[in-house]
Amino acid sequence: MSTADIDSAHPLELNQPRFSVKKPEPRYDKQGDMPDAQRVETAMRYFVKDFGAVAATYMESCIHCGMCAEACHFYIATENPKYTPIWKLEPFKQAYKREAGPFAAIYRALNLKKKVTVEQLEEWQELLYDSCTLCGRCTLICPMGIDIAALVGLARHGMNQAGLVPHELWAVAERAEREGSPLGATPKVFKERCEWLADDNEVEIFVDKAQADVVAAMSSIEIMKYPGSIVATSKILNHLGLNWTFRSDGYEATNFGMLSGNSAWQREASMKLINATIAAGAKLLILPECGHAYGAMRWQGANIYGKPLPFRVLHISEFLAENTKSGALKTKPLSKTMTFHDPCQVSRRGGAIEAPREVIDGLGAELIEMQDTKGLNWCCGGGGGVVTIHRADHIRYQAFQIKMKQIDNTGAEMLVSSCSNCRQTFDDGQDHFHWDKTMLSLLDLVADNLEDK
Repeated sequence: MSTADIDSAHPLELNQPRFSVKKPEPRYDKQGDMPDAQRVETAMRYFVKDFGAVAATYMESCIHCGMCAEACHFYIATENPKYTPIWKLEPFKQAYKREAGPFAAIYRALNLKKKVTVEQLEEWQELLYDSCTLCGRCTLICPMGIDIAALVGLARHGMNQAGLVPHELWAVAERAEREGSPLGATPKVFKERCEWLADDNEVEIFVDKAQADVVAAMSSIEIMKYPGSIVATSKILNHLGLNWTFRSDGYEATNFGMLSGNSAWQREASMKLINATIAAGAKLLILPECGHAYGAMRWQGANIYGKPLPFRVLHISEFLAENTKSGALKTKPLSKTMTFHDPCQVSRRGGAIEAPREVIDGLGAELIEMQDTKGLNWCCGGGGGVVTIHRADHIRYQAFQIKMKQIDNTGAEMLVSSCSNCRQTFDDGQDHFHWDKTMLSLLDLVADNLEDK
């Protein structure tokens, strides 16, 4: 089934969903038995914990123009004003103006901004988690330069500490803290998978080399759902003749601590990768096809480490592009038309926009760009932990129809991306809508088309 028959009304022809999705009954999740008043106080305190002059300026700068709404896939899909990105921060903006802003005394004296209640925070749980993928499209569009996505991240810190995280997201984050992986890909499981993948695919997969020039990481989604990524990474690194390894003490690039808002869990996950790369004496850490893993390490890793990282950090698409441009990586011609879905955290938030396109060019494929492409591309709707939250399925499916329309309009033969979380979201959307498009991995395409030496 394609989306060609969706009625035209909105510029993206998607303001009225082609497929109806039943909305579940409201559900507000809590962790622990903290009294309500303490939850509110804790949420606000942790929101402002890392609150500096820049964030305060953001809170004072909104001119209520509404442009961020038109940039948000959840607003476009529903036309519900509550999904306006800046509105998702309202309780925290309310508390800031009442307690810390330059006119806080006046706001309190005249009660212009009331105290935030736990009922508000429960209601806003949906807005901060279920209907925000932290994609940053609103940030890019904002004429005042407000980093709305970063402020939502700060708000999630507060919600996490107050025990107000959607259950599924909290559960996978807690499992990652307890076991080292959100999906059960423990070091033992990872090593066993590498062994049988090596045997089944007749490829050398190096694990726990004492010293290596390159350390490669994987995401839990790839390890458990798309293990071919382990094989593809190994084939390419072996093809290039590099001294490389996976490390069982630091292989998991997924960081659900960051997505759930738990700074301590985020730090622990990041430090495992950092310490493992340093222990191997490596000068390069290759991150997998995972958007938020790129943001967590490439742009936040040095801050967590407390100084510049002693090694380079590259997303796998950047690594492939570098070696394609240098001539070290050659592939057989792929005479197909192809469109590329930009993972938000890699392209828009990460800046690695041209790398996958250079790889596609090296593959000899004809790239057909979507309408609103590259940094302006629409999110798949499953990032930021949203795909894990079952109660969010109805709005995620509504937003996913924007992607379906974008892709169908290209007429391309192949659909490709470089993020396993996006791939999972596309697989789920394909199954839900009985759609005739399948998301492919850029990494897998390169590995499957390596030129014989």
